[in-house]
Amino acid sequence: MTRLPLALVLLIAPPAFAQADIEKVNGSITVEARQSAGLLETVNGSIRIGDAATVRHAETVNGSIHVGDGARTGRLETVNGSVRLGEAVQVGGAIETVNGSVYVGRGGRVDGGVETVNGAIGLVDADLTGGIETVNGDTTVGAGSHVAGGIRYTKPKVNWRGWTGERREPRVIIGPNARVDGPLVFEHAVDLYVHSTARTGAITGATAVRFSTDRAPVK
Repeated sequence: MTRLPLALVLLIAPPAFAQADIEKVNGSITVEARQSAGLLETVNGSIRIGDAATVRHAETVNGSIHVGDGARTGRLETVNGSVRLGEAVQVGGAIETVNGSVYVGRGGRVDGGVETVNGAIGLVDADLTGGIETVNGDTTVGAGSHVAGGIRYTKPKVNWRGWTGERREPRVIIGPNARVDGPLVFEHAVDLYVHSTARTGAITGATAVRFSTDRAPVK
């Protein structure tokens, strides 16, 4: 019987264990630190991914997604919930939510865009290879962050001004030494603040207020 060289066997052999999918309707999902999983999907429940864990894709409808330090994931999606990444997290795809915020911690990298409707977006010394798109959420491109693909605020699909309460304009901050490659397009009014050390593409639909302090001015 012919024996294959060990190196060749290792190349063609299947992995010792497959990354198992976890799918639920009602209930939260947790992947422990330094563990691996495939698709994580639930309808009514949150998803928690531990430090240094690896996940192919995570999706929920009514729940938040929390990713620990140093984890690696694919696309992250929720409808009614926030997405929060710890430090040095790598996301190989977009981050999307409708009613919830998105936070990318220090040293994070997202290979895709970030999209919300009614949720704030915050980056801290993080890299985003796709653009940012939102309607009503505040956006902070924090110190040292880099966004490729620009920023777009789209018009809402309903007339906000038809209601009787006060409406605050979204607050957009481009922080110290931050960079936004691509256009910043605002289809409705926002309060835009750009640090004197930051760099951005062309700005349409808003007038930037320059600042040189650690924090943007409070209107």
